[in-house]
Amino acid sequence: MAKHAKPTESPDSEFRHDKGNNYYDPDIVRTDAEYDDLGVVCPSHTTERRLMTQIDLRVVPVLSILYLLAFLDRTNIANAAVYGLATDLGLVSGSNQYNTALTIFFVPYILFEIPSNIFLKKLKPHVWLSGCMFVFGLVTICQGLVKSYSGLLATRFFLGLAETGMFPGSFYLIGMWYKRAEAQKRYSFFFSSTTLAGAFGGLLAAAIGKMNGMRGYLAWRWIFILEGVVTCIVAIIFFFLIPSFPEDASWLTEDERAYVKARLQADQGRSAAERNISFKDVRTIFKDYKIFVGGFMYFGLIVPAYGYAFFAPGIIKTYGYSTIQTQLHSVPPWATAFGFAMIVAFFSDRLKHRFIFTLIPICISITGFAILLTVHTNHNLEYAALFLVTSGTYGAMPVVVCWFTQNLGGHHRRAVGTAWQIGFGNIGGIIATYAFLSTDAPLYTRGYAISIGFVCLSAASCVTYFMSVWMQNRARDRAGRNLGLTEWEKTEKGDMSPDYRYQL
Repeated sequence: MAKHAKPTESPDSEFRHDKGNNYYDPDIVRTDAEYDDLGVVCPSHTTERRLMTQIDLRVVPVLSILYLLAFLDRTNIANAAVYGLATDLGLVSGSNQYNTALTIFFVPYILFEIPSNIFLKKLKPHVWLSGCMFVFGLVTICQGLVKSYSGLLATRFFLGLAETGMFPGSFYLIGMWYKRAEAQKRYSFFFSSTTLAGAFGGLLAAAIGKMNGMRGYLAWRWIFILEGVVTCIVAIIFFFLIPSFPEDASWLTEDERAYVKARLQADQGRSAAERNISFKDVRTIFKDYKIFVGGFMYFGLIVPAYGYAFFAPGIIKTYGYSTIQTQLHSVPPWATAFGFAMIVAFFSDRLKHRFIFTLIPICISITGFAILLTVHTNHNLEYAALFLVTSGTYGAMPVVVCWFTQNLGGHHRRAVGTAWQIGFGNIGGIIATYAFLSTDAPLYTRGYAISIGFVCLSAASCVTYFMSVWMQNRARDRAGRNLGLTEWEKTEKGDMSPDYRYQL
């Protein structure tokens, strides 16, 4: 943060005007005020770095743990399948019943993404997110108690319904706290909780496997029961810990809240947080073709991501490992993906650029799938290819979502746009559940080919989105900012305002 003389302003002015936007100045009378890189003055009792550290510790870890448990409860069925879930519930060998159980999760999960974000804004994040978390923890416990295939289908459906708001709601909430140039590290850390969930899931499954037969329950049941209990306990604690939006954060002082709001306004424009989202807002947002491009960017990566998450233990088992060794060998690819995603995020934020950091991981993912598609006799190379698949896919996904989400200006456009991207993208989860069929083992040629195709779709969508926002930035530079719009009209337009510039 730079320290310099404060620009001359009227003493009774509450705002400074710069680049077509208004900014709150909590220390208007100071002559030695510290300004950040956008020219917004920081409260005198703190610094930008100190305040952002406080926000980081309050916002990111809580939401990351929340989504880690959500992803763990969603994908632990893959670990349970290795321990005999299909046999115990009487699933027909060689049928698609297991795949159908995976698919039914996505039906409510996709349909209720946008309504969930609207409820999030109405009910406050700590109420909505912790409530949903408790419910999906309870459903996970019930999943471990089912006695039939129909019971499994019912619990998977309600699990999808309860989890529908976790990812888009958390992404939306994080996006309302950080500037675009500093958001990627936070998004990637949050998103990479999925890779940590995969790693922990394997370790937990290996340990829980030793409880097989305890109190009359097979190991696969204990996986659901124990992980569901943990989720319910954490949900109760998180009711008091999940952060709210900046304007409602009671753990910040009034001038700190004003500063956070002002720096976001300087970076992204006004948010229109004071009014509710209407159906007209939703209809207007979908008139922007970039919304659909953003959906396909994520959609293309979801297929390989869920394909791996749901079928990795089964794929690894074909390499000749025992049940316990299969669970343990599922851990390293996930752990590597976490480290790679954080490296990508660091350089993306450092260079304040997103596009190239979507293409590099995507190319790595394609390389991994190409090896799996063509090599069938070298299990060590095939296992190494799984590292490329996880690192590439899960390294690109947070960049794609962060890039699109942070380019949406205003509460209403970001709430709807984020939910749309995640909801539409998760249709790919349905495709993923049928991409890897038991009848295709051990080669899984169809699944790998489908995955490569969809990763290429994501790459093409990223190129399209980049060209779109680059051309719109150029057009707005030529047109200028003074187009006779009031500040209220600019606020309503969000990122469609002539003042707004997209991040590339």
